[in-house]
Amino acid sequence: MDRYRGGLRHWLLLRGWTRLIKARARRAEDLGMRCLHVIVPEKLSVYDDKTDGLRYAPGKASTRRLARRLARHPAYLDLLAPLRAARNGATPLYLRTDTHWTAQGCLLAYREIMRALGAVPPADIGGRPGTVSEQIMDLGEKLPERPRERLERFMLQRDAMRVETGPLLAAYEAQGRDREVHVGAHVVYRNPSPGADPRRLVLFGDSCAHFDPFLLTGLLAESFSEVHFIWSSSLDWPYIERVRPDILLFEIAERFLAKLPKDDFDVAVAGQRGTGGRLARLGSDGLGRAVAPQ
Repeated sequence: MDRYRGGLRHWLLLRGWTRLIKARARRAEDLGMRCLHVIVPEKLSVYDDKTDGLRYAPGKASTRRLARRLARHPAYLDLLAPLRAARNGATPLYLRTDTHWTAQGCLLAYREIMRALGAVPPADIGGRPGTVSEQIMDLGEKLPERPRERLERFMLQRDAMRVETGPLLAAYEAQGRDREVHVGAHVVYRNPSPGADPRRLVLFGDSCAHFDPFLLTGLLAESFSEVHFIWSSSLDWPYIERVRPDILLFEIAERFLAKLPKDDFDVAVAGQRGTGGRLARLGSDGLGRAVAPQ
């Protein structure tokens, strides 16, 4: 709730983010890349009409204030306004006991991103088959009754294929522990479909994008010829300069704005954390990708 109270510290934090976004955009432009930042709003920022008298100031949400600061800047896309506009639709954009957006909330944001990037979504992307299950979500796990909610997920993957997996994620997947992987997870998807946008996209994001192809990363992988996903709020500029994407996309959940990144991330180093003996069997090339020993 601190992020809804305003004050000098919050003002300084958002000033820091504003400067960082502008600096990233300038550096990307110098490299010939399109740079875009999106922030996934908190439920409290979107559904302030359903908080039953909870005392907080939604008008002071970081997403609202950054949208005002960066209203005319091409490197920032406001997702709060379209999500609020759609909040009373038939399909929930967030579940009651989960911090993440739903598949439909993500799909709405994806369409906004595609529009901002001048890209055309696959015609059937919103009609892909899906799965429905009853799950205990992240907030539900903290409640004594551990309620279950109806979770819908798209089965998006059709044209895109995961062609590279970083050693950290590869090691955890080999042990069936991929749900435990967060910062440092790294994958690359390629899409040979003639209908895919020919541009290469690098996405630095979090669990609202994810390395598995059921949220934002999956939607983008079905839309662009090549998508790199790195789970990090801090950029790895040497990696970006080696990959030379046409588009540099940054996604972060609003709650994680509390810490201003230093952009000193190293994909290769982060990919080696916690991999144990697997790294004795896996090498790493200069892009932090798993390479089988010869």
